[in-house]
Amino acid sequence: MTAGFGVKIAFVGKGGSGKTTLASLFASHLAAMGRPVLALDADINQHLAVALGADEDLAASLPTLGDHLPLIKDYLRGDNPRIPSADAMIKTTPPGAGSRLLRVVEQNPVYDACVRTVGGVRLAVTGRFAERELGVACYHGKVGAVELLLNHLVDGPDEYVVVDMTAGADAFASGLFTRFDLTFLVCEPTVRAVGVYRQYTGYARDFGVRLAVVGNKVADADDLGFLREQVGDDLLTWLDRSTHVRAAERGAHRPIELLEPANRAALDTMRSAVDGVVRDSVSYRRQGIEFHLRNAAAWANERTGRDLAAQVDPDFVH
Repeated sequence: MTAGFGVKIAFVGKGGSGKTTLASLFASHLAAMGRPVLALDADINQHLAVALGADEDLAASLPTLGDHLPLIKDYLRGDNPRIPSADAMIKTTPPGAGSRLLRVVEQNPVYDACVRTVGGVRLAVTGRFAERELGVACYHGKVGAVELLLNHLVDGPDEYVVVDMTAGADAFASGLFTRFDLTFLVCEPTVRAVGVYRQYTGYARDFGVRLAVVGNKVADADDLGFLREQVGDDLLTWLDRSTHVRAAERGAHRPIELLEPANRAALDTMRSAVDGVVRDSVSYRRQGIEFHLRNAAAWANERTGRDLAAQVDPDFVH
């Protein structure tokens, strides 16, 4: 890892591909190595806590980022004069002079309210739909809390943020997909999973999104050959069908150290790829501002009654 940065990592893929499972395994792998890691569940299905070892009751009782969005906004805006109130802050609002920034590991009111340790991994969840929201609310409003956190996060060397994204191309419904240094696309050896890969790479190409394919549920040489043929050099590594994972899916969670050696080696290959990433800080900030201005013009100026382009601090260095 270079330039003094940690890494922000997304897990995407077709629903049912094992995206959440891989995100949990990777976060657990990092935590077992003693690396500072923060996991964020931004998937509408909210299964990351269970994948990390929580039972359903514990998972359902976790505090949510969505329920604490006013606190998050008020804390992050600090005394930034460009943001007079939390109501004037939207999911894409960039930090500026006076804003409060977060570290991956620290004590602050946002983490106190929203972050809990599950299976040895520090986790925050966006939250499920409440009954009152069904049919009338958009899930991406909840995911906006994750976007705000990532925009205000200062990650140091050997620190990791692992985000389980919503399935399929829904990840492109906001600028959140540009907030990562590396995106792992989990791909089963099936035509449908490869279709999601092609759709994702088509959207991502224009934004310089770094993408690596991780094969999952690879049973034999034919499965591996299919993936190699379909995704080519984008295939970074793969995991075999795992009795360890199957046990976890039945509720019998085991320590990550008991994962099959070949699959643990695949996780380490992923970590090595992550550690080799060099962040383009200029592009990272430019894209954040670009999507903020898009959102401001499309809906947020009208909703807030303000010109939110004024929230951009041209002199601020993250």
